[in-house]
Amino acid sequence: MQEYTSPGEVQISPQENLTASLWKAAAEHPDRPIVAVRVGDGFVNWTTRQFVDEVKGVAKGLMAAGVEKGDTVCIHSATCVEWTILDYAIWAAGGVTVPIYETSSAEQIDWIVTDSGAKLLVTQDAALKSVVDEVAANLPGLEQVLVIADGALETLKQQGAHLSDEDLEARSAAAVGDDVATLVYTSGTTGRPKGCVITHYSFIWDAEQAAKALPEILKPGGTTLFFLPLAHIFARVIQTSSIRHGVVLGYASGIPQLVEELGIFKPTFLVAVPRIFEKVFNGARQKAVDDGKGKIFDKAAQVAEDFSRQSESGKPAFFTKLLHGIFDKLVYSKLRAVMGGQVTYAVSGGAALGERLSHFYNGIGVTILEGYGLTETTAGHCIGRVTASRIGTVGQPLPGASVKIAPDGEIMLKGGNIFRGYHNNPEATAEVMTDDGWFHSGDLGEIVGNGFVKITGRKKELIVTAGGKNVAPAVLEDRMRSHALVSQSMVIGDGQPFIAALIAIDAESFPTWAAANGKEGKSVADLVDDADLKAEIQHAIDEANQAVSKAESIRTFKILPEDFEVGVELSQKMSVKRHVVTEKYKDVIDDIYADVKR
Repeated sequence: MQEYTSPGEVQISPQENLTASLWKAAAEHPDRPIVAVRVGDGFVNWTTRQFVDEVKGVAKGLMAAGVEKGDTVCIHSATCVEWTILDYAIWAAGGVTVPIYETSSAEQIDWIVTDSGAKLLVTQDAALKSVVDEVAANLPGLEQVLVIADGALETLKQQGAHLSDEDLEARSAAAVGDDVATLVYTSGTTGRPKGCVITHYSFIWDAEQAAKALPEILKPGGTTLFFLPLAHIFARVIQTSSIRHGVVLGYASGIPQLVEELGIFKPTFLVAVPRIFEKVFNGARQKAVDDGKGKIFDKAAQVAEDFSRQSESGKPAFFTKLLHGIFDKLVYSKLRAVMGGQVTYAVSGGAALGERLSHFYNGIGVTILEGYGLTETTAGHCIGRVTASRIGTVGQPLPGASVKIAPDGEIMLKGGNIFRGYHNNPEATAEVMTDDGWFHSGDLGEIVGNGFVKITGRKKELIVTAGGKNVAPAVLEDRMRSHALVSQSMVIGDGQPFIAALIAIDAESFPTWAAANGKEGKSVADLVDDADLKAEIQHAIDEANQAVSKAESIRTFKILPEDFEVGVELSQKMSVKRHVVTEKYKDVIDDIYADVKR
């Protein structure tokens, strides 16, 4: 059995809670910038003193509203500075933060509020409040709903104005490492979300080990533009680690403004999911095609990839190095400028990025460090280091974290970041935790080199064809998504004689492709059987098939009439809900295996 533990664990006091570092920062560096928000055409920094004053005022308001130590409070909002203020204020008041995605359905909100026992919920605006209102009659324990856009934070500050700093300090100091900090409901791909119980200790442990692994990134003076959903544990750990280590968090206004705001804010590093990096690449390529420079871009992309691969194995060839220098001025510098011009490192998590894109970005001068973890591991468990990165892997375990590979290939995880269990669900907890503290990740993989972890698929998603061939769909799906026209893909073939795929077309790229191919005004639904569109998607299929054997390769595919939607076919972290897609497109799947000769 393969097993590896990374050395260098940072020791965490069992008495420390998540607000202690914030009070310390305010005392030692009151005038240092801590967050930045968009105002007009620029970003305005908030000092640590200013931010902490907001947190204290809101925390007092929560206390006045009846929040006691251990009480749960829901935040139902997109990422914004108010989210972070509320998170720290809830902790300061001794409470437990329960995030809810802004895309969550009324039924999901009903379940999370009920299961967590929340007595107070803060939502973003009137539109999101209307979703809460749909199930308000089912939530007698929910005593108060506040709306950020209607001045929720000011309301709380006024409610708690009569409380002293000493009152707040006593409440804040009462929390210790073993106390629960947050219940994070995993959106999951099947069944109701399960609430992961995460303590102050696990949160701090993960944030500190991440900073130890990435000292070049998580350091005073660093800046990052924040756009990941704070309802996801990945963003919460980045938030906590950044605030603990002097990194300025700039809050993006939204994904549509991302490119503009990267140019304004000029972050020193980025944290994103693979889809963002895919869209940057595909958008740049499409612009080059539109300008009649598609062949130049493709050549530049190939040179970047070659340069990275050759550098990894030794020294780049003379001609590759020469072309790389030329393309750096013509192409790569412009791509770096799209990301703000200051980014040399980026962290990618949530899904596999794919070797080709990793080598491309590395070749243009932006090293993407892939990470791996789950909500149950407080996000990060493995991460590539600036000093020890291996493309095609998710890096080594964090300092003090362990990974082992079970006999059936499942990845097992252990460390100070492992959750306490599923809230109100001991049966589900027992299914994933061993008596000696190992967590069953559900992922398949292997340990290569000196502790580098390579993900090969999901245990539950493994497809077994009628011929007995085991196929991990992630390898194929990740490659297909690198094509500009492919938004999502789902490999099928369990119990069938061959592998096939369902393809959802990217809504942003499709109009440009349609116009360039004489199909302007047509929708994807109009063209699901169009020969030209199918030929274009076949390129993505051919590329994906290069990664697998003939028996594992995709024989045929179907284009779906519409893209997958978060909360329907996709989980909140953009994972495909296979059972939902299978049920929705049952007729399409039946046609695949009825029409093609076996």
